[in-house]
Amino acid sequence: MKVLTDGGSIDIRAVWFEDNKVKMIDQRILPHEFKIIEFSNYLDVAEAIKNMTVRGAPAIGASAAYGMALASLQEVDLLEAATVLKSTRPTAFDLFYAVDKMLEAAKNNENLVTAANNYSDQIVDKCRKIGEYGAELIADGNVIMTHCNAGALATVDIGTALAPMRAARDQGKNIFVYTSETRPRLQGMKLTAWELLNEGIPHKIIADGASGAVMRKGVDMIIVGADRIAANGDFANKIGTYDKAVLAHELGIPFYVAAPVSTFDFSIASGKEIVIEDRSEEEVTEIDGYRIAPDGCSALNPSFDMSEAKYVKGFITEIGVLSPSEISRINSAKL
Repeated sequence: MKVLTDGGSIDIRAVWFEDNKVKMIDQRILPHEFKIIEFSNYLDVAEAIKNMTVRGAPAIGASAAYGMALASLQEVDLLEAATVLKSTRPTAFDLFYAVDKMLEAAKNNENLVTAANNYSDQIVDKCRKIGEYGAELIADGNVIMTHCNAGALATVDIGTALAPMRAARDQGKNIFVYTSETRPRLQGMKLTAWELLNEGIPHKIIADGASGAVMRKGVDMIIVGADRIAANGDFANKIGTYDKAVLAHELGIPFYVAAPVSTFDFSIASGKEIVIEDRSEEEVTEIDGYRIAPDGCSALNPSFDMSEAKYVKGFITEIGVLSPSEISRINSAKL
C-alpha cells in the first residue's frame, strides 16, 4: 500500500515476516501515528489479533500463519499454538483457514516461514484479481459507498472492497467514495479514509446513521468486505453492514461483497450458524478511555452482523464475480 511520508511516500504491507519476527502496522493508533511493531513470540501475535492491532479477515489469516511460523521456530507444540490462535477472533474464517493450512504444511515437513510467506503472497495476488474483476463493474463517474475497512490494512496489501476502487482509479476512471465511520472502533473513518487519502482517491466520511440519506442522494453501488460467508451466500461483516444491505435492496442499489475464496465456509449451510463475536461494552461507552455514556448504563457490542444472500448482487472474488446461486463454483476453487 502507499503511505505518504514527510519525504514523499513508501510502499509497505500491513503485516510481514523479517529477521525471524512478525512485523505489522499498529492499526490501533492510525491515522494519527504510523508505527511498525514486531513480535518474536506467537503468543504476542495472538494478542495482537485479539486486541485488533491487526484486523480484517485476510490480514488476520496472514498474521496467524506467521504466528504459526513463529511457533515452529520456538519449537512449541503446533496443535497448542493452533488452538490459541484460533481462539482470538471467532468470526473471521480466514483465521481458521490459515492456521489449518500451516498445520497441513507442517505435516508435509514444509518450512513454515516459507509457507506463511507464500500464503501472504497468495492473499495479495487474490486481492489484485479481485480488483481487476471488480473494476469492470465500475463506470467513469461512479459514486461508491463502503463500510468498515476492507483495504490494504485488512488484507496485507491492495484490499478486497477497496481493490476495485484502486484498480478503477488506475484505469483513469473518476470515482468518488463514501466511507461510513463504523462505530464503535471507527475503522471506516480512521483506516479506510486514511487509505483513500494516501491513494489520492476523492472521498468523504459519513456518520453510520447517514447512510440511507446519502444513498438517496445518489450512490451507484456499495462494495463491502466479509469475515465469513456461508454456503448459501449469507455473510458476516462489520456491524452496520446489514443496515446498508437492506437499504440498498430497498433503493435498488447494487450491493457487492468482495472477498477471496478463503472467506467462504462451506461447512455451514447458512448465516444462522455464523458465530458473532461480542466485544467489550467499553468500546461503545468510551472513546479513547474517556467515558461518554452515563455512569450506570451498560451497552451491547456485537462486532459483526449477518446479512442474507438475497441482498447481494454479486460476490467479487479472485475467480470472478459470482451471484449467490453461483458460489458453489468456489468450493472446487479453494486451495
